[in-house]
Amino acid sequence: MKAIDPANLSKKENYRFLTETIIPRPIAFVTSVSDEGVLNAAPFSYFNVVSADPPILMISIGKRGDSKKDTSRNIVEKGEFVVHITDEKNVQEMNAAAANLPPDESEVERVGLTPVESTAVSVPGLKESQVRFECRLERHLAFDGKEASTDVVFGRIVQYHVDESLMDENGSVQADLLRPIARLGGKDYANLGEIFSIERPK
Repeated sequence: MKAIDPANLSKKENYRFLTETIIPRPIAFVTSVSDEGVLNAAPFSYFNVVSADPPILMISIGKRGDSKKDTSRNIVEKGEFVVHITDEKNVQEMNAAAANLPPDESEVERVGLTPVESTAVSVPGLKESQVRFECRLERHLAFDGKEASTDVVFGRIVQYHVDESLMDENGSVQADLLRPIARLGGKDYANLGEIFSIERPK
């Protein structure tokens, strides 16, 4: 077993090791709105649920130099955002929205996505998503590294939206119908693959 001290690695080397080993990762496809009213959309794979009560999710957003990325700045300033689950139906749009555009240009318009009105927040969602979470900013943390800084936002989910075709008679979302996409290392992604069950010990 090889021991590696992350303090001896560069940002790029740490990033590569972490993204190649902490896998698979769900992909948050996030919409946010700037002070100028520009609807931003961007994907983040440093993302997961944190708590069910209250319902909280987390997104980690690396800074670009000393500047916040559009998504992070919008969330911190506006306090609202929408997270969409990336699946086989919207993965190409998600990838296209990762392009580095100036703050006054909307990825939603550039990619041809369809905004839909939200229920509990002012930020629109995306019609191309089968599952989305309307969120209000719960907490923002900042971490400084040797070469870069990172913003971490925690969002309280205030509304769920789910395509009814994904749900069984008990109201459970069926993973094989959602067909989520996971992020791996480098340029690699993965679909759901084989599903198996294990009984938990009592």
